[in-house]
Amino acid sequence: MKELETAGMLKGSLKADQQITLISGCTDLKEAVKDAIYVQECTPENLELKKKIFSQLDLIVSNDAILSSSTSTLLPTKLFTGLKHVKQCIVAHPVNPPYYVPLVELVPHPETDPSTVEKAYALMKNIGQSPVKLTREIDGFVLNRLQYAIISETWRLVGDGVISPDDLDLVMSDGLGMRYAFIGPLETMHLNAEGMLNYCDRYREGIIHVLKTFGPIPDFAGETEQKINEAMIKKTPSNPEHLNARRQWRDECLVRLAKLKKDIKSEDMNHL
Repeated sequence: MKELETAGMLKGSLKADQQITLISGCTDLKEAVKDAIYVQECTPENLELKKKIFSQLDLIVSNDAILSSSTSTLLPTKLFTGLKHVKQCIVAHPVNPPYYVPLVELVPHPETDPSTVEKAYALMKNIGQSPVKLTREIDGFVLNRLQYAIISETWRLVGDGVISPDDLDLVMSDGLGMRYAFIGPLETMHLNAEGMLNYCDRYREGIIHVLKTFGPIPDFAGETEQKINEAMIKKTPSNPEHLNARRQWRDECLVRLAKLKKDIKSEDMNHL
């Protein structure tokens, strides 16, 4: 929080010291959620553990509190089905590291009350996150489905010897990623022609032709795994010291990018 404050990126109206005094921890679940309006479960990706936590929460929360899970892979039907407070349950999947990357995927259970989604959405907006609403649950939600599509083609291209692992990462970091930091793939299409309809007219056939050349789902093992691993550990050896240093560098980059995006947004608001 001190680092965020120094970087001018601390969310909320209170100073870091004031915010820290409002944070406390305890080992008694009942005490932890007393009078809570919103509960965010952040235990490891273990279905039985999460179900156990939610069944305990189900017995002690009020009829107004929102119960949410940070899970990135477990479906709401697996987590919440059978709870008496199921209408108040939602997945609110943040993106790592959430203090720099603001996206939160809101995924409802089929029985989640629409007001739960709206309240969670409003709360996320209020604390400075960027919530998105999914209308229903789907394996991988949206962020990971997009990420896995990229990872899958990455694996095939490197495995087929089309490009080296280092150059592949460069295609994203100094190519697509530059663009996608500010606009998504759909707006990219819209701007890369005279609007979306013109883009589809121009590129529809070419896109379909290329997509038909995509190979089967990789097994993420074997020779390609070794090849990619060798390239990665050359850049960042896979021991805690080197990985943590590289993660710190990544986070510093994200702070600067987040600050830039924040400044651009406030400039845009001033021009309106």
